[in-house]
Amino acid sequence: MSTPPGEYYTEERWQNWLDRIDEEDVDPEDEDSARLLLNLQDDAAIAVAKIITDYEDDTLDEETTLDELAGVRSIVLDDIDIEDEETLMLIDGVQTSLLCVFYAAEEYVAEGVAADATVADYIEAAADAEADEDLDAALGYCVQAGTQIIDGEELPMEVAEELEYGLVSEWVNGLDSLQTAMSDPEVVEEEDES
Repeated sequence: MSTPPGEYYTEERWQNWLDRIDEEDVDPEDEDSARLLLNLQDDAAIAVAKIITDYEDDTLDEETTLDELAGVRSIVLDDIDIEDEETLMLIDGVQTSLLCVFYAAEEYVAEGVAADATVADYIEAAADAEADEDLDAALGYCVQAGTQIIDGEELPMEVAEELEYGLVSEWVNGLDSLQTAMSDPEVVEEEDES
């Protein structure tokens, strides 16, 4: 069953996650906190995966698909109103990771799958571009890798693990969530059932 347009992801859903994170004393070194942030990221990536799946199944046309992606992107990448600076930084990291997910999905729909190199080659090129401080090119390479991941290619973890911490590693982290979402687009529960 496909999702009605405009219902793939809602502001309320995103806000529920933010409220939950804001209420908890989030510590990235703590396993539960780290999982909560990852669930926030995965949940948005799953919404993207569902939109792409409906596009591939011809439930959505190209224009509607791009509109749906833009709608989710505007919710997830909007400014956040949280007092705690550290929590804000952690959520900003999630937003940074998801930026590449949205661009990759939009590129996939508008232009198709990048075919000039492998996922690993694109990620290595992105890391080189980041080292040269060409962040636009770095993001472009990550987006191209993302189109291949949407198409079913694997993200090579050994390449991802070799990345130095920076924007490329954040974007690749987002692509990892996207890969998981594409293979198993099950909804992450906002509240653990107990």
